[in-house]
Parts: sequence; C-alpha cells; structure tokens
Amino acid sequence: MSGPLEGVRVLELAGLGPAPHAGMQLADMGADVVRVVRPGAAAHERAGNAHVQRGRTVVVADLKDEGARPGLAGLVRRADVLIEGFRPGVAERLGLGPRECHALNPGLVYARVTGWGQDGPLSGRGGHDINYIALTGALHAIGTADEPVPPLSLVGNYGGGSMFVVTGVLAALLRRTRTGRGDVVDVSTVDGTCALLQPILELRGRQEWSDRRQDNLLDGGRPYYRTYACADGRHMAVGAIEPKFYANLVAGLGLAAADLPAQDDPEGRPALAKSFADAFARYPREQWEEVFRDLDACVTPVLSFAEAAAHPHIEARRTLVDGPEGLVATGAPRFASASGTGAPTPPVSRTATLAEAVEAWQS
Repeated sequence: MSGPLEGVRVLELAGLGPAPHAGMQLADMGADVVRVVRPGAAAHERAGNAHVQRGRTVVVADLKDEGARPGLAGLVRRADVLIEGFRPGVAERLGLGPRECHALNPGLVYARVTGWGQDGPLSGRGGHDINYIALTGALHAIGTADEPVPPLSLVGNYGGGSMFVVTGVLAALLRRTRTGRGDVVDVSTVDGTCALLQPILELRGRQEWSDRRQDNLLDGGRPYYRTYACADGRHMAVGAIEPKFYANLVAGLGLAAADLPAQDDPEGRPALAKSFADAFARYPREQWEEVFRDLDACVTPVLSFAEAAAHPHIEARRTLVDGPEGLVATGAPRFASASGTGAPTPPVSRTATLAEAVEAWQS
C-alpha cells in the first residue's frame, strides 16, 4: 500500500493490545510490516482479515527456537522499526532486547509498550486497561456520580498506549534522518494516559475541575453537556457549551430562555436538566434528529455501531465499511498524496515463511 511510510520496514513481534494496534496504524500509512506470530496462534492473529492484524506479512515462528534465530536476525538487520509488547525482560531473555538488536542494526528504532513501563514498583505485574487507567485518576473521573465506569479500552491501551507508540516511532525515525542513530521508545500505558489527561489536570490546577464525578464541564455535570433519553428509550447527545449553540438548543427544544435558569447558574442546574430531560422525553430520537439536522446546536444522536456505519456523514467519508468479518475502520489520518480526498482501502495481510520474509527484505 502506498503512503507516507512507504519503504519503512517494521518488524512486529506479535502480542496483544496496543502493540498490534500500533502495527496496524503503521501499515495503514504504507509501512512494510512483518508480523511474527507464535505457532498455534489463534486464527484472528494471522492473515486473512482486514481488522487489527491487517496489512502485514505474517510469519509463524517460535521466538524460543534456536533454528529461528538466523532468520529473525536477518529481519532485525534490515528493519527500520521493531515493535514488542512483552513484559519487561522477556525480549532480553529471548535474545531480542534492544542491546542485542542494536548490535545487529545500530539505526533500529526499537519500540516497546507495556502497561506499567519498563521500571517502577509495578513493572513486573500483570494488568489490563482498567488497572492502568485506575492508577492515573482517569477511571475515577469517568462514570456516574455513584461509581466509575470503564470507558472500553480506548483511554488506556489505545489512547495512552498505541497512539504513543506511533508518535514515538515517527519522532525517532525523524531524529534518525539527522543523526543516523536508532533509539529505544519506552511506551507505558500509564504514562500515556497521564499525558492525555493534561488538559483536565490543567483545569483542576485552575480550580475549574473537582474530583467528584458528574460535577464538571465535560463529565455530564452540566445540563448542556450530557445525554438525554428520548421517548423511544434512545438518546441524544448535547454539547451546547457556547452561547450560540446553547440558544439553538433551547429553541430546538421549544423552550423559552426566559423561563429557564441561567445557563451557568450552579443552583439552577437541577431544574435546567429536568426541563431538558422532559423536553427530550416527549418525542422519539428520530424526531429530534430531524429537529436538529439543520440547527447548529451541537446536538447529535447517540448511535450504535450498526447505526453509525449507516449515518450519511460516516458513509460519505467511508470511515466505516463492511468487511468480510464485520465493520472495518478504514484508517486515519488521510494523506492527499496517497489517497486524494477519499478514504483509503484497508490493506490486506499475506502469509510467508521466515525465509521468504528475509528474502523479500534483502531485495
């Protein structure tokens, strides 16, 4: 696949979570990614689909097998980037740590991603997305007033993990063009999540964000920034922060501003929220979609995945498309030099032996 990373060779040691997601993004941008999976890996970890494992040359090899070492070394010598998501110390025990790989290829960008990081008291412990974001304060801030609610795996593994792998890899590649030297990119989901939280931490530092859930501007604590149930049980999302959007929200709901508490009156928030809730509850979501279709009020329907794929805006940009195994996100960002104004076509994977992958990179 052509793209801004065409010609960049990436060796991905197969794992779970943020590492393969980072490999997907690099492949989507045109990188030549060889993904090494263990014998007996599940079918979804191999080629033949257009989801997270898409766009790779998939090689089956046992990293503990001495017979695979020459082939793996051949790939390391010719790679620009290596991505691994093992626990700290595992790659070193396999003879594939940064020191060993840089001895073969000093210009290699070696990217490693873990939940806790390569050091620190918890670095050797297991964990999942919910654990990582719990330790950062992010999970505490998300949910209802009564309890935290896990926000899928988006905040930790992918927002704080894979996105920082890609950022770090691209930064290290750019530096290599000036110095000729490779680098080690140490990505921790905990570190990345904290970086994502910086805008909220800034508000908190200015005393504009409290540690109580649903008490703040962007967590459902304001009547003009939350979701409301419609008569059919479906929901509308309201983000009418600015005065012009708020005025259009009130007008669209058929309410009179003079009869409502002021938009930012703390004492009036319960009454204002009730007025909005009562209004939305009068009609089904479809009717409210029609009301706000051409009214610029930052009001949108809350769609399921199936509904999202059929939305005119998503359809027009081909952001989500039907694939052989369900919905597929076509990739982001887009580059005019690679795909014009249209959405890219998700690249497909192919299988190869270790020897074939080395030979392809030799040529």
